[in-house]
Amino acid sequence: MNSPRTSSRATSIQRATPPTLWSGQALHFGCLACLVTYLWLQWHWIGQPQPLAFWIAVAFPICHQVFVWIAWRLELRSSAVSRTLGFGPYLAIFFVLFTGRFVSLVVLGWMDLGILLAPSPPLQITLTCLLALPGIYALYSVARYFGLKRAAGADHFFVSYRSKPLVKEGIFRFTNNGMYVFAFLLFWAIAIGFDSPAALTVAAFSHVYIWVHFFSVEKPDIDFLYCSRSAGQGSEHQQR
Repeated sequence: MNSPRTSSRATSIQRATPPTLWSGQALHFGCLACLVTYLWLQWHWIGQPQPLAFWIAVAFPICHQVFVWIAWRLELRSSAVSRTLGFGPYLAIFFVLFTGRFVSLVVLGWMDLGILLAPSPPLQITLTCLLALPGIYALYSVARYFGLKRAAGADHFFVSYRSKPLVKEGIFRFTNNGMYVFAFLLFWAIAIGFDSPAALTVAAFSHVYIWVHFFSVEKPDIDFLYCSRSAGQGSEHQQR
């Protein structure tokens, strides 16, 4: 049995090594396979509406999160993204894909309009507002207090971002994970607003899948990027 000192040293060495490209990816792709199976079954159950728009709306979150996984890990391991693509183009691709998640869902909802809560417009309006308001506030808080570059993973590219203090303003007064907890409620608001079962199915997938990203990609990166911080202080990157 290792002594506490030996175990502590081994943990420190492990944390000092960036996660490999494939760290956590058994969880990622296992969950993704289950989620896509759910999507396929649910899509058939609701009558296979708008196949092209539906699967494009599914493809955007998958492409976005796979791109982020590969870019972050390659950058941590070898600075490959900085040396080849550069942070500016990476950022542009990140936000094109991120915006595409919302745009493709709006298009799907518009094409699959008005067959979910049509008998009760007041309920539809109330639910849409209750979901949209915290989502909009979360996006505002990210842009105003946290910074879009940090939200896109600038701490993987620049050491200076790793020493910034935790943000405790805006939505981050309530949770460190304001982006994942609240901003993604906008997907639900879009689906309810358009009264679309197809959009609601994709919204559920997208919200669950971002948490798969957190545990399979972001959490291993956090352990490396912030291993020198005290256990009680937490991680800045956890505030996404």
